[in-house]
Amino acid sequence: MSETTQRDSIMRMARGAFEERVDYEMDKVIQNIIDPNTKATAKRKITLTIELTPDDERRQIQVSVTAKSTLAPTHPVATSLYVTGDENGEMVVAEMVPQVPGQLNLDGSQQEPPKLLKLVKHG
Repeated sequence: MSETTQRDSIMRMARGAFEERVDYEMDKVIQNIIDPNTKATAKRKITLTIELTPDDERRQIQVSVTAKSTLAPTHPVATSLYVTGDENGEMVVAEMVPQVPGQLNLDGSQQEPPKLLKLVKHG
């Protein structure tokens, strides 16, 4: 190598595709950080895997870069279920609602009926 040859980062090789992959994962991490459904202070991580595979003569090296992000999970969402019977006597599971279905809220809206899951009989 001559003294006039400038060295560059491996991340700028492959016409900038390596760097682009890191930026892509960084965008996913930033979106996860600003998502109110995730814990604000949870650690996020970007892992780069650089694989180098030389040929038998050690003259050519295949380089592969993989960027992978580890994001914070969303906060858990909970509900309560109640096992009951429907109008036909079939067993169903109903989602608990905060008020009696049909009751008016203070804002004038009406409590929707609970969502029902039919139970499948086994055996």
